[in-house]
Amino acid sequence: MRNTRFGFFLLIFTAVVLGSCSKFAKLQKEGTLEQKYEAALQYYKKADYYHAGLLFEEITPLLNGKDARQAELAQFYNAYCNFKQSNYNMAQFLFKNFYETFQRSEYAQESLYMHAYSLYKDSPNSNLDQTNTLTAISALQDFINTYPESAFREESTQLILELRDKLERKAYDKAKLYYKTSEANIANYRSAVVAINNYQKDFPDSKYNEELAFLRVDAQYNLAKLSFVEKQKERYQDVSKYYLAFLDKYPNSKYIRQAERYYENTVKELGVILEAEKAEKALKEKKPSDAGKLSTPSSTQN
Repeated sequence: MRNTRFGFFLLIFTAVVLGSCSKFAKLQKEGTLEQKYEAALQYYKKADYYHAGLLFEEITPLLNGKDARQAELAQFYNAYCNFKQSNYNMAQFLFKNFYETFQRSEYAQESLYMHAYSLYKDSPNSNLDQTNTLTAISALQDFINTYPESAFREESTQLILELRDKLERKAYDKAKLYYKTSEANIANYRSAVVAINNYQKDFPDSKYNEELAFLRVDAQYNLAKLSFVEKQKERYQDVSKYYLAFLDKYPNSKYIRQAERYYENTVKELGVILEAEKAEKALKEKKPSDAGKLSTPSSTQN
């Protein structure tokens, strides 16, 4: 009995769907421009953005040069149809095109905001390429500059901060990636230090800076340790510099004891290097005088 009832409802549902599709197909094929426009509005009001979008996309070019108001609304609603269906790249293009075409429209400000907001929605996860994120930030900032008193201003500012957090996370992951893959690899340790230095310049107030400041000490110490002798002094000196900067900014850090061990080992290594330099210098100073004594003729010689 239950299966029979389910089959009956399924049959009714299928019939309704097919009837609706048949009606829409007939409208597309035989409907007038005005009928399609009115139907598109009705689909839009019912949140049927798929069918509304199909009709708006079809009639928009046909309305240009005929009814200016209908042409304006068709383009505006078509952009929203794409946005509502998560076609963000197409939506941002259509909103921007609307703004450039109807700058005096009552919807101009909203369309420019939605252009930027669509780019925001199209921004990828932080582990992917962030070109779209930079584009979205630029578009949101352009909107704020164009409409500084807009009701969308505060939200645009928050979206920019959110996107910058994503860039921050991307840069943090990049710096950590160099560090994690730095097993006995001078090039990767050096890259980790450079990436962290760049990160601190780009994101001076980041919540990740304490951890990265410690990792810079760690990476620089390992870089110095693996370096050729002639490079070690300068690189150990950088360890000391990074450690003192870390200590000054984060005196109560949970990483402080680990950083101290690197610093203590660095001081010992620099001590060894300085002793070796003194010995070498003394040897060089001694050699000329010895050579002079050997080359002086004996007073007993004729």
